[in-house]
Amino acid sequence: MATVTFDNATRTYPGGEKPAVDSLDLVIGDGEFLVLVGPSGCGKSTTLRMLAGLEPIDDGYIHIGGRDVTFVPPKDRDIAMVFQSYALYPHMTVAQNIGFHLKVKKMKKRERAARVREAARILDLEDLLDRKPANLSGGQRQRVAMGRAIVREPQVFLMDEPLSNLDAKLRVQTRTQIAALQRELGVTTVYVTHDQIEAMTMGDRVAVMHNGVLQQCATPRELFTDPVNAFVAGFIGSPAMNLLDAQTTEAGATHGSLTIPLTPAQRAALSSGAVTIGVRPNDLDIADLTNDGLAASVEFVEELGSEAFLYCVAEGSNRSVVARTDGLSSLRPGDRIDLVPRPSGIYLFDTATGARLAE
Repeated sequence: MATVTFDNATRTYPGGEKPAVDSLDLVIGDGEFLVLVGPSGCGKSTTLRMLAGLEPIDDGYIHIGGRDVTFVPPKDRDIAMVFQSYALYPHMTVAQNIGFHLKVKKMKKRERAARVREAARILDLEDLLDRKPANLSGGQRQRVAMGRAIVREPQVFLMDEPLSNLDAKLRVQTRTQIAALQRELGVTTVYVTHDQIEAMTMGDRVAVMHNGVLQQCATPRELFTDPVNAFVAGFIGSPAMNLLDAQTTEAGATHGSLTIPLTPAQRAALSSGAVTIGVRPNDLDIADLTNDGLAASVEFVEELGSEAFLYCVAEGSNRSVVARTDGLSSLRPGDRIDLVPRPSGIYLFDTATGARLAE
């Protein structure tokens, strides 16, 4: 096990106008499960490839276990990588695929077989050791790929969107298995995904990236309740946080019929007259058109049984707003309602910079 440190790590691709990863400073603790998440092109896979040694860096340093590996070849970094495509040898059995690296390293046959059996036990593959990849399900193939990484006993596991090829139900099952496995082995793990639900349910901490820049690295709970900027607030959470453009008036930040008071400190922190109001669907109370809230019309009701989500259009701005309510809702498309934000669930951001406005 080992800590991983990115020290001002930067990568710019030839011909690129700006860095794919820009001055990344990040410390991943010994035994920590850290998830890199963000939209396509944000730099998360490039970061993983830099750590693996598959992508050179143009500036800065990378350390694994206190050792500078910035210019160390991939084979000497003591890492094991699990890919999206499984990358199994089709002509080999499960046992042969899991133990292939050990065979290349000329490990004794008895010790190699013992490691393969132990990995198969951990991954519940003991009954499949004689099968070939063509005779396995997607989830089983991914577990074989995991087994191949486990037997190497590396300092760091690197996982590049390993669940992308699985169906929705199997993704939920497999991500639970991976998280449990990582906690059992205690190996430092860096996991890349574009799926924020996956990130929030698996990681000890989650690093959110955008345009090559690390936006925030925190626990899933902290990201949800205390986002540092509008991008993190809008990216984390499903359905996403409602972000409403507002103008400052004497009364506060105003969007349609909704006005949120601004403190003197918040007014002073603004770089322009534009504010973004953020409120999550579960922090909007639904009332009749007599309250001091955001007047809206229901466009669509997403009924999930235990809860329902109302997709609405704010009157006066035509902005889409999502609100959560109890399941089996009596509301229907065309109904007019007030959406009243709970004071504890209101977030304010500087529209020009995206930065959170402190109270």
